[in-house]
Amino acid sequence: MTSSSGEYNQKDLLRGKFRQSVSLLAWGYNEHESIVEFLDRAVALLDAAVEDFEIVFIDDGSTDGTGRMADEYAAREPRVRCLHNETNRGVGYNCRRAISEARKTYLFWQTIDWSYDLAELRVFLELLNHFDVVQGVRTFPTGKLDGVPGLSLILRIRSRSDNIGKAVMSLCTYYLIKFLFGAPFNDFQNVTFYKSVFIQNVHLIANSSFANPECLLKALAAGKTIIEVPIGFIRRKAGVAKGTRFRSIMRSIGDILKGWLDWGWRMRLKNPFRLMQHVYRIPETERLAPQARALVEPLLERHSRKPKSPA
Repeated sequence: MTSSSGEYNQKDLLRGKFRQSVSLLAWGYNEHESIVEFLDRAVALLDAAVEDFEIVFIDDGSTDGTGRMADEYAAREPRVRCLHNETNRGVGYNCRRAISEARKTYLFWQTIDWSYDLAELRVFLELLNHFDVVQGVRTFPTGKLDGVPGLSLILRIRSRSDNIGKAVMSLCTYYLIKFLFGAPFNDFQNVTFYKSVFIQNVHLIANSSFANPECLLKALAAGKTIIEVPIGFIRRKAGVAKGTRFRSIMRSIGDILKGWLDWGWRMRLKNPFRLMQHVYRIPETERLAPQARALVEPLLERHSRKPKSPA
């Protein structure tokens, strides 16, 4: 493929495995239907893309044998570590614990039901040589009908979750965070790649799914450069999602409001144009350095879906 980035092309830049070490973090509660498939998939994916990696799984007080199955898997695969909570602690606690346990240079986390498409993992990792943070953005079909008022919003909703109810709640939470914190992101709940030493030194307070946005928002507040890349949503095939239960939703909203009162209001007062300078989007190739542009141009060509901000 010939790139407009001159002598650089994606194939050459991705030659060989990613040379720096990577931790994949995950946690789950009563996921016996999914845990072995998840670990198989994670090991295969990382083994193909990374020279040195680990998978850290936290059993969040499961009562269905999930922890035992994960321990058995780790006994035969030394690159997998299984940790256990005595009781069910929830997303925020598990996120903080998993981050603290990471031993490799970079880290990211994936859901046990493999909600996000990591087919382009090698590209995302390579972008860490050019940006401090790589943030996934859920995608949706684009075409002639995408600009039709109302229809574009429906397309966005359909691409965000397993069903309409969960997608609407996800979109409402997105707008709440965007309004309160003024952050110029197209997505907050997705796969995000960080340098471990940075995120391990960020003070996190969330006890809910707000943990993911909190990490991203505090990276932006710290002046980190962030690139958004298309990472599509994959619908769950087994097990039961716990994140959209009423108690989980209310805990998340409580954390959002607490975060805003504690530190978010200061971020809201910052110049939005200054914040935007730290966020890069792959359609804006003119802002990218030649090597980064060579990495992302094929993403635009290969994906029939493009990241856009919700309507």
